[in-house]
Amino acid sequence: MSVNQQAHTGPPYGQPQPGYQGYQQPAYGAQSLPGVPQSQYGAYNGPMPGYQQPVPPQGSLRAAPTSGAPPPTSGASHPSGHLAYSQFEHGDVQNGIPASAAPMQRPPASQPFLPGSAPTPVSQTSTFQQYGPPAASVQQLSNHMAGMTIGSTAASAPPPAGLGYGSFGQVRGPQPNYGGAYPGAPNYGSPPGPPPPPKRLDPDSIPSPIQVIEDDRNNRGSEPFVTGVRGQVPPLVTTNFLVKDQGNASPRYIRCTSYNIPCTSDMAKQSQVPLAAIIKPLATLPPEETLPYLVDHGESGPVRCNRCKAYMCPFMQFIEGGRRFQCCFCSCVTEVPPHYFQHLDHTGKRVDFYDRPELSLGSYEFLATVDYCKNNKFPSPPAFIFMIDVSYNAVKSGLVRLICEELKSLLDYLPREGNMEESAIRVGFVTYNKVLHFYNVKSSLAQPQMMVVSDVADMFVPLLDGFLVNVNESRTVIASLLDQIPEMFADTRETETVFAPVIQAGLEALKAAECAGKLFVFHTSLPIAEAPGKLKNRDDRKLINTDKEKTLFQPQTSFYNNLAKDCVAQGCCVDLFLFPNQYLDVATLGVVPYQTGGSIYKYAYFQLETDQYRFLNDLRRDVQKEVGFDAVMRVRTSTGIRATDFFGAFYMSNTTDVEMAGLDCDKTITVEFKHDDKLSEDSGALLQCALLYTSCAGQRRLRIHNLSLNCCTQLADLYRNCETDTLINYLAKYAYRGVLSSPVKTVRDALINQCAQILACYRKNCASPSSAGQLILPECMKLLPVYLNCVLKSDVLQPGPEVTTDDRAYIRQLVTSMDVAETNVFFYPRLLPLTKADVDSDSLPAAIRNSEERLSKGDIYLLENGLNIFVWVGVSVQQSLIQNLFGVSSFSQISNALSTLPVLENPFSKKVRSVVDMLQGQRSRYMKLIIVKQEDKLEMLFKHFLVEDKSLSGGASYVDFLCHMHKEIRQLLS
Repeated sequence: MSVNQQAHTGPPYGQPQPGYQGYQQPAYGAQSLPGVPQSQYGAYNGPMPGYQQPVPPQGSLRAAPTSGAPPPTSGASHPSGHLAYSQFEHGDVQNGIPASAAPMQRPPASQPFLPGSAPTPVSQTSTFQQYGPPAASVQQLSNHMAGMTIGSTAASAPPPAGLGYGSFGQVRGPQPNYGGAYPGAPNYGSPPGPPPPPKRLDPDSIPSPIQVIEDDRNNRGSEPFVTGVRGQVPPLVTTNFLVKDQGNASPRYIRCTSYNIPCTSDMAKQSQVPLAAIIKPLATLPPEETLPYLVDHGESGPVRCNRCKAYMCPFMQFIEGGRRFQCCFCSCVTEVPPHYFQHLDHTGKRVDFYDRPELSLGSYEFLATVDYCKNNKFPSPPAFIFMIDVSYNAVKSGLVRLICEELKSLLDYLPREGNMEESAIRVGFVTYNKVLHFYNVKSSLAQPQMMVVSDVADMFVPLLDGFLVNVNESRTVIASLLDQIPEMFADTRETETVFAPVIQAGLEALKAAECAGKLFVFHTSLPIAEAPGKLKNRDDRKLINTDKEKTLFQPQTSFYNNLAKDCVAQGCCVDLFLFPNQYLDVATLGVVPYQTGGSIYKYAYFQLETDQYRFLNDLRRDVQKEVGFDAVMRVRTSTGIRATDFFGAFYMSNTTDVEMAGLDCDKTITVEFKHDDKLSEDSGALLQCALLYTSCAGQRRLRIHNLSLNCCTQLADLYRNCETDTLINYLAKYAYRGVLSSPVKTVRDALINQCAQILACYRKNCASPSSAGQLILPECMKLLPVYLNCVLKSDVLQPGPEVTTDDRAYIRQLVTSMDVAETNVFFYPRLLPLTKADVDSDSLPAAIRNSEERLSKGDIYLLENGLNIFVWVGVSVQQSLIQNLFGVSSFSQISNALSTLPVLENPFSKKVRSVVDMLQGQRSRYMKLIIVKQEDKLEMLFKHFLVEDKSLSGGASYVDFLCHMHKEIRQLLS
């Protein structure tokens, strides 16, 4: 039989499947085959011995059981016209349609997993079913999974012959597009021939992130996501969609790992699916969506439950004609205050339901009363203090001059409340090396005055009046100061810096002014000068892969933890801009920004000509973005679950309150929930996130987000309502915290084990019966293996030789407060073929999978991961394209030093630059542009981001890892 024709793969997703009438799934298959559900993925893993001995099998087609099991899952995600499952090299990986029914000779159970290593060849016969049209090279399918069977002796009984689908247990009649009944019994007696040379499996036959993303866009991108229904799974973060708030918070504010949570803790433990919410309380909304309404209840403040203090929300139940309400979180009954009373309609709803945001919307704000303020008095507007390192490196690199020039214009763009003429934020300036220089820029002065504090061991602020000023009032004095600073320090020879006293100075200034605020610290080197918080160089690559590796991520002194605690108490948030030329201990310097809710930006080996554009873009956005000060967040849940664990950039002094000196629109807080009682399917589960903060105008506010989730007693319902991107976001943060206290290998193994348990539980309890040789994944988790592998291969958990200790500490802190869209592109970068872009349309070219074999040397590609944009140029790219994009006449003339693409007047140049601008606009940081020529030294760095391939640091390819996961799952099941 021919092995090169396309196999039939079942109906496209979205058609009713046998036994699952009306169950909608995204349309996803290549051809339709009446009455037969879609196939699953083809097989996976590296070179395996293949066996080509077709033997006609026999067996009945069986259906999936229909009692509460989820629909058949996982589709072979291959573009129409490719081989549907070509070169299978393992046991039947499909979901039900078997590829093998032969006795399997199995190698010893204890087979180590080494990426790329093949199990020992074992002689065995392999069979495949003769469906009507020949299947695409199914001949090697059965062997590999046999090689992965765990816990069995060398020879074992064959799996049931010919497991498929149909009505349960009975033989089906002839099927359209199939050959007749299967002839004859499997031939078990033929002697095995010599194995042919190993064949590599076709990666097109395993789940593709690109396909899943594309399908979700097509299926869910056109309709608005209306939040009125409990427990709806939102579209993926990669899909552009509008949100209509009708009682639940938008997924831009909260995303959950599952929207249908187990009723009992036993069920949650059994599935091992973590129950977590990724919350971004101040998220930026697109212009077409309405910002949360601000509700003012006057002096009495927001209406709350008497017992648990939950805020009024759409799920509260009004009773006794509207005179009292029953809390949806703790069931306590509270009197409605007289000013808030309203009659109920015939359905029990208040007649002013639609006039009150807190009764009809998932997200809204309350104006806080004085009771919600520190020391029972309303706050002053916050202040920004710019603290500039003027040591030799900072001055010599041109950094000091660059910062001063930029601040002259940037100070006109400080954040302000919607309709205010000017910002209420006051500003101050400090420069430092081994000592600190404070500047008096009072508007009445003709020239700024400088005051030096050289006693860094006992930091104080030498002036009160004139340090923090209004920009418009002191404009000329500030401009004069910013002109003078670069000249004053132009000839400095001071190379040493202090760091902790700089933050102490900012903190003392805010204390004296009795306000919250933000310090913008621009710093270049390890603080080795004699002062509190002095650090030593402790960088040691020899610790990698030892039990002491965790110390590289821990701060080298507890001094900064205590300093961070003082900053949080004052509402002093720290944003740190680092410009290192060598090790400067990000793990320690990052403690204060991290615990105060601030950000760290890092520009290693900063060079004015290549890095200034990126730095200035980051600085502008950082100064202008929405931020709340002196923030406290609490998450309340309905009876049955409670918030038990928190991840992100914040400080906690007790077990419930997340405290942040500052919280900006990019930061997320991740909250994990555990059961403390049973939940009921009828009432579901509720969560309410309440954030108390001071706005940039000094207004004290409460922002409330509510979300209702379904609860289930069937595992199948849990697995049908999970969100893999959110799950990966949580797992990455969990692992990145784990490296602080455990060896990296332990953390990696725990991750693999947890995901294997999640998938094994699905296989055992929800999938239709099938042979152990099959890998069966839940439809909404079919990308869990590929994404998990990306997390395992990331620089924090598996560093390559070029990754520094500082890089790892920086990435670890960065990921901990990323939202789901950011972790999605960070772990599985977006790869776009620029040469395929339509120059006449506004859309991006279709993305391709992250693997070297997808690249053609005649094309140009763009890869972005949220921090970098690589433009990869193949060696055979047409000369005209090179001319149009780079303005040079040949491949060899393209410069690696470009940090922006040249502005050329031709359609291709305009299109590529517009693609780059569009991607930059979607990310919270300005991405560094890196030009990579094929076969160039930078290509190694680029290949590190082709995450489906094997990595130089020892990370498995996607194909190998899928194999390894399957082995782990089988081990758990046996």
